[in-house]
Amino acid sequence: MNVKAALSPEDIARACADAMWAEDDASKGLGMEIVEIGPGFATLAMTVRPDMVNGQRIAHGGFIFTLADSAFAFACNSHNERVVAAQGQITFIKPGKLGDRLIAKAREITRGGRSGIYDVRVTARDTVIAEFRGHSRVIPGTWLPAPDQ
Repeated sequence: MNVKAALSPEDIARACADAMWAEDDASKGLGMEIVEIGPGFATLAMTVRPDMVNGQRIAHGGFIFTLADSAFAFACNSHNERVVAAQGQITFIKPGKLGDRLIAKAREITRGGRSGIYDVRVTARDTVIAEFRGHSRVIPGTWLPAPDQ
């Protein structure tokens, strides 16, 4: 029996996210949470803590990038294929501030063969603070075992 035949695409996306989250110490350690997951999309949230602000007293860009990258990762791993980033680029638009709850919404733009392109919008209080584009690459393996294993 094939996993895809037994589960809906939404169920597969959730099960893959659960399996990936169990091993994702980086995202958990930064206080991220999965808000929404589905085939080709993911929404993650993170609150800017005191240890995440820089010398300008705004959210360090590396943490914003990491949130966007994590949302990208959950979106592109939602089809029961193991996928990694091949490239990621971010444009910072407005600063995040201490205490802001940042929301990163990733969506699949295109996926074919071993490659995909995903866009991630990061917001704080419904204001866009960054736009991220990631290119993905499928690697060997799956998140979910075949049902007969």
